[in-house]
Amino acid sequence: MANTADYPIRSKPGEPVWELATHYPPQGRWTKDQYLIYTEGRRGIEFNTGTLEFLPMPTEYHQQIIRRLVVLLLAHVEPKALGEVLFAGLRVETQPDKVREPDVVFMAREHAGRRTDELWHGADLVMEVVSESPADVRRDYVEKRAEYEAAGISEYWIVDPKDKRITVLALNDGKYVEHCVAGDGEVATSALLPGFQVEAAKVFHRE
Repeated sequence: MANTADYPIRSKPGEPVWELATHYPPQGRWTKDQYLIYTEGRRGIEFNTGTLEFLPMPTEYHQQIIRRLVVLLLAHVEPKALGEVLFAGLRVETQPDKVREPDVVFMAREHAGRRTDELWHGADLVMEVVSESPADVRRDYVEKRAEYEAAGISEYWIVDPKDKRITVLALNDGKYVEHCVAGDGEVATSALLPGFQVEAAKVFHRE
């Protein structure tokens, strides 16, 4: 962690405790080990090339969508013992200096050796439910698309509640291509898991 001598700031009454911040590295200088120690018992924090990225607090609707996706994916995976399905909070290493917390994640049985209690080394399928801010939209549509592609994750589902649209990206020669795009009244299908499909209207239904 950082040396307090590097930060000669002294907090005043009514201000944040600036001295507390001196016990941690500045943004851009975190190591993966420091990130893993700091986030033990915490969730909603991702690691991106030395920087901590704090994810937005999920809304009830966001959580309902994740629940529906997990239930549907489990119903397809578990009877056939295809692998493991988990949800947000699990850390997934996509590169040596990048760790993400996908909303839904699947690892095939044959790749079980890439799973540990601390984090997974990659995944076979990930799903992200898009939050509303421009930064969150860019993260899921642009940054994570490039990152998951580079990590060799076979399939990436972008689940967008605002547009009520599910985009399924599948790896083809190391690049993501659109396998399908499903809106209201349409069904999203998986290239990786034959027979797995999701009705967009049911996923985006508000209870």
